[in-house]
Amino acid sequence: MQRQRGLTLLELLVVLAIIAISVVGVRLSLRDNQEAQLTREAQRLVAMLEAARVQSRTRGVPMVWEPSPNGFVIRAATANPTQGLAPTRTEMWLATDTQASSPQAVWLGPEPILVPMRITLSVGTQSLTLGTDGLQPFGVLP
Repeated sequence: MQRQRGLTLLELLVVLAIIAISVVGVRLSLRDNQEAQLTREAQRLVAMLEAARVQSRTRGVPMVWEPSPNGFVIRAATANPTQGLAPTRTEMWLATDTQASSPQAVWLGPEPILVPMRITLSVGTQSLTLGTDGLQPFGVLP
């Protein structure tokens, strides 16, 4: 009887499959923290912008979104008390190093069609662009 030396191809493939599955599991468990924070901030901001857009259409008062040093403000664009103004909403970012910028003021209604708008969110080295084409709801842009 001849003694086997080395590994068979099947044994080698099984070991490589186990290593590959382990690497994928570790990679998914160690997801980039900045990326996760940025995704949460983007989802939250999209929800707030759409809520302000609905509130604007309901009350007939234009709303404006503005970034602030530690968060953002959504406020009524007019100062006429007879229009039933919505209260100013000031929100802080969930991650302290989040930054937002927009090339123009972000007006939210009351018209159903808006001008196309973009907002860039960044956390550390990661960034995302949110926006609308004027007809669609706000969302993350590619």
